[in-house]
Amino acid sequence: MGTFSVWHWLIVLLIVVLVFGTKKLKNIGSDLGGAVKGFKDGMKDGSTPETAATPPAGQVTGNASAEKTTIDVEAKQKS
Repeated sequence: MGTFSVWHWLIVLLIVVLVFGTKKLKNIGSDLGGAVKGFKDGMKDGSTPETAATPPAGQVTGNASAEKTTIDVEAKQKS
């Protein structure tokens, strides 16, 4: 029982294609490729230094030096 020859591997491949079909094998290949790409991107993101996060627009920060203003949205103009 030595190693398999090329003909053995071709027969195994033919049986796998007959059982699963080419469409199913293509989907499995794309899913596996997407998973590997996502893993690589995740590893790349983890190794970069974190930059100072700026708050989203409209979010109030606890900055004491900022000028305090109050806007009354219910105010109506008198003519």
